[in-house]
Amino acid sequence: MTASQNPETGIRNEAELLRSLGRLVRGLSAIFWGLPAALIICAETARADWLRPLGMAPALAVNLLLIYGLRQMSYFQKQERPWNNALDRAMLLAVVDLGLCPFLYWHNKMPGEYLFSAAVVIFELSALLFLFNLNLVIRQLGAMLPDETLRHETRQFTALNRWLLLTLLLLSVAYVFLIRVQSLPPLLRLILMWIERGNLWLLVVFVLLPLSMTMALIWKTKEIILDSVFSSRK
Repeated sequence: MTASQNPETGIRNEAELLRSLGRLVRGLSAIFWGLPAALIICAETARADWLRPLGMAPALAVNLLLIYGLRQMSYFQKQERPWNNALDRAMLLAVVDLGLCPFLYWHNKMPGEYLFSAAVVIFELSALLFLFNLNLVIRQLGAMLPDETLRHETRQFTALNRWLLLTLLLLSVAYVFLIRVQSLPPLLRLILMWIERGNLWLLVVFVLLPLSMTMALIWKTKEIILDSVFSSRK
């Protein structure tokens, strides 16, 4: 009786694994497209006029897409505690970003309101922390997949991304604190002037570079999963 049940159990387990892999791929695709969309739409919602007729709907939609992606990924390897802990932290920050999205629109309409400006700053910090934790999610996922090259690349590049994001976070906090100080040494004033003039390069190095590397890792992970599934089905 037990022997006759083993093939059925194996087929059922394989079907469940394929379903969870399918959801994982859908989740990775949603996050891959959601990350650049969230960056562009949220930035334009906070400062541009062409999205005003749509209100806060575009910003809410792209953040919901990220939450959907994380939710789909959570069906994979539910028994792995480090993987689930990383997903839970990223999900919490994604929900915080979703809750702060309306303040981007309100700040655009009333830029002089201190409450809305403070909420936008909190949103930006939360978004950086979300990208930081998303790299932890990718590292945990790479560690579970049977591809040594992918495991090495995710470990190496996610560490670099997290260092860049942590540096940007510390610079941002220091900048917000120092601009409120009345009397500063000449060296610090020179550094603040350099940060103000070079904010575009800081954005490219500390935000766009980690974002692009994160997207590249997500795409490669998705392709490796698809290749392994189709090769095993041959």
